[in-house]
Amino acid sequence: MPVTARADGAQHRPELALKVDQWLAELDVEPVERASREGVESWDLVLDGVRRRGVRVTVILDPEVALVCWVHYAPPLNDSFRVSYKKLLRWNDELPFVKFAISTDERPVLTSELATGQLDRDALGLTLARLVAVCDLLVEQSVDWLWPHAKKVPTPEGEPRNARLMARYARELGELGTGTTPVG
Repeated sequence: MPVTARADGAQHRPELALKVDQWLAELDVEPVERASREGVESWDLVLDGVRRRGVRVTVILDPEVALVCWVHYAPPLNDSFRVSYKKLLRWNDELPFVKFAISTDERPVLTSELATGQLDRDALGLTLARLVAVCDLLVEQSVDWLWPHAKKVPTPEGEPRNARLMARYARELGELGTGTTPVG
């Protein structure tokens, strides 16, 4: 059920933040850190894909604007920026609902934004699952960024910590959730 706006058009800040806390608990996603500053709330999460583990996601909520999910995709880039920028631009074109960018410290980031008027548990859950699925999908093409000097992606051990989240939204993720979506 979407959160409703007040008569003045703004979300009630504490209520919406409490809802996000509740939704994360219902999705079996436990924040590793939680912060609040000047009316903006944030949750730091660590999520696992099938192939890429330990995906660091920061969920940022400004009830008057949006909820943004920000993935710290890779460490600062050390390779040719031209090659990296081309790769990020191609992914932006080929993958709807997510966007890649470069942060001020030269780190590739992956983001997705949800309007607060459309925000509910499943919108948040699907967004988190989609971001992790994109990280899984692109892990082979990102190996040089993620594990410098590695020849291939390390084989993860054990069950992903949020397998239930991924299973819950597998149908909505379609081929993206299987890692088979063709990305040049």
